[in-house]
This record gives sequence, structure tokens and C-alpha cells, in this order.
Amino acid sequence: MIERRTFSGGIKGKNLRYLQSEHDSKAVSADVGFVLLEHFSLPAFTQALDTLVTANLLQPGAFKPHTFTLSGEEVVSDLGIVIRPDTALADYPVEQLRLLVICGGLRTPLRGNATLRKLLIRAAEQGVALAGLWNGAWFIGHAGLLDGYRCAIHPEHRPALAETAKYSQVTSESFMVDRDRYTAASPNGAFNMVLAWVGQAHGPALVDAIVDILAFEVSRYRRVNPTLRVKMAAPLRKVVELMEANLEEPLGLDQLAEYVGVSRRQIERLFKDQLGTTPLRYYLELRVTEGRRLLQHSTLPVVDVAVACGFVSPSHFSKCYTAYFGHSPSREKRLEF
Repeated sequence: MIERRTFSGGIKGKNLRYLQSEHDSKAVSADVGFVLLEHFSLPAFTQALDTLVTANLLQPGAFKPHTFTLSGEEVVSDLGIVIRPDTALADYPVEQLRLLVICGGLRTPLRGNATLRKLLIRAAEQGVALAGLWNGAWFIGHAGLLDGYRCAIHPEHRPALAETAKYSQVTSESFMVDRDRYTAASPNGAFNMVLAWVGQAHGPALVDAIVDILAFEVSRYRRVNPTLRVKMAAPLRKVVELMEANLEEPLGLDQLAEYVGVSRRQIERLFKDQLGTTPLRYYLELRVTEGRRLLQHSTLPVVDVAVACGFVSPSHFSKCYTAYFGHSPSREKRLEF
């Protein structure tokens, strides 16, 4: 019987989408409502929505998005693309929402709307978290729901929000999370804003997995504890780069040390301190993870995948694979081409 192994912190997020056993299948979906205003920012909306959709790929059914418009009719985005809402706002019980997002844009008129104001106040009274994209924070502030909160809004609309919500703190940040208020000033801010909300509900492991898919350039060298804003040390980054570039013919630890210009002992200490594992284990987990990707996304035979990932034999590959994923490579689900 092969002993089961778990991935170290540095690799676990990359494999969360493979470890469905960690997800509670009985968990209730969190409903998220997007109110699309006239000329709303389509990039900001899609960044927020894509974050939730990707989360559902990793943890099926975690979130249930809904799109609304105030009129119930189609609305034109800032890019001229017409969007049809999928849910009638008048018929939807707002208290079922976990998050209500007001989607504005550069050309979204900043004028009060009685329907929207009542909706926001009712949602806040029911304990629904409120969010605003681009200039969406203005409408939350206009409803009197940003007093005492820090918030973010596109620079063009900061003076208007400061005038409307005099008791709020309008920041220059791209996104802001303050208790149950989430605001973003840009598409990238929308991505990070929703990530923060997802993280509060499901923890950092799911966030790391989402970032690994949608913002992999950032995720490659992000520390396991991003709240401390500690980045991977330069020598460690170079070692990881070398490992990722040499999966088929793995480099020895002495070779890695020579290429990077630090001692073997220092490399081992960096892996332990920053990634909580050893260089050899990290390298193995990189190769096993790549093997899973190749099996799922190619038609290569198992023996070729083993060779491509630097395993000395198919049997060694199978043993390592089974230890991490609970089944042999030959039983891996393959995507159809």
C-alpha cells in the first residue's frame, strides 16, 4: 500500500483543483448579484465574474452569480456590447445574496436612482455585503451606506464621492476592503477585491489556486502568506526558475547551488524558511504536478509523461503520482480532444 502524501505550501495551491476531497460537497452556494448600470465597465465586471467562475471550477458550486439591470431590460456596456440580465431584479429576494455588486463605468451617469437606493438600503439591512466597481461606490455612498468606511473609486469620480459621502474616507487605492464594504476603481482592482471576498469565505488556499490560473505571473513567486507581503528571496526565485525550466532532466542540488552562486546549505535553509519544505520535495512536487497537467491536457502515453517529467521509470512515476493523488496515472481522467 502506497502512503498518501500532501503537497507542501508552495505547491498546494497549484493542485487544489485536483484535490476535490478537500471540498465539502454539502456546502451551500453563496449568491452574488451584479447590478449592471448604463455604460458599466465590462472589463471590471468580467474580472470580478471570472474570479467567481474560476472559483467554481476549483470548488464546484461555491458561488452562484446573478446579473440584474434596474429596468430589467438589456444594458449597453462601456465597450458597446449589449448585455441581457439573467435574473429579474424585482422578483429576486435580495436577502438571499451574500454580496451585491454595483457595476459602474467611466461614462455611467452619477445621478440618484430611487430603485437602486432602496435596493441598497434593504440589502444592507439584511446583512448583505455591498460592493462597487469603477464608480459603483458613488451609488453606495449616495444611499448613505459608506459613512465611516474607507472606499475606492476611479480617480475621475473621487471628488464626486467625497462630496456625496462626506463621512467616508475616499482612498487612492485600486481596491479597498473595509468590513462589509468592497470597492474597486479599476478592472485589476475588481479582481483583487473579489479575491479578498472569496478568501474571507473560503480561506487562502482557494485564493492561491485562483491566482495560479488567472494571474500566474504573479503567483509564481508569491509567498504562502501574502498578507505579510513577503516576496520570495532572489536566490530562491532563481532556483525555482531553474527547477521549472528543467523538469525533464532534473538538476542536482549542487548544480542548482553552483548556478545561483550560493551554498547548498543556504538553498536548503531558504526552502525551509520561505516554502516550508525541502528542495528535493519541492522539485518532486513540481514534476508530479506537471505530470498531471500533461495527462489531462495531452494524448501522451503514461511512459512518455514520466520521461517528460524526469522520472527514472514509469513505476517510480506511478508510485509518486499515486502517493499524491490517490490513484495511478493510468486512471487519470483525460480531456477529450
